[in-house]
Amino acid sequence: MSALLAAGIGCAAGVLSSFGLGGGTVLLLLLTLFAGLSQREAQGINLLFFLPVSAAALPSHGKNGYLRPRGVLWAAGAGAITAALTAWLSAGLETGALRRPFGLALLAVGLRELLRTGPRGGGT
Repeated sequence: MSALLAAGIGCAAGVLSSFGLGGGTVLLLLLTLFAGLSQREAQGINLLFFLPVSAAALPSHGKNGYLRPRGVLWAAGAGAITAALTAWLSAGLETGALRRPFGLALLAVGLRELLRTGPRGGGT
């Protein structure tokens, strides 16, 4: 993968991540579709990508009142435990077994967003 392509993919995913829009999901898609990486390689890069990007966006979101400390602690704790368990479980799976559920999850989220009729943002 060329440095220019890697920088472009990183910038696109970084912009979406800073808005809290799931830049990691976009990063996975861009790395597999355009950079030719395997899903496992893209997932590893995504994990490393997320750390500095979230650290950079966190102060701004906190300053603007978008964080609820109690909710953050519960979500981060549950997310860390779940991520550790599922990473351990998925290590023995074939990549193909991960593709279909990931694709279905993306499709479900996309359809939900397309079909949503109520106001967006600012909710719980």
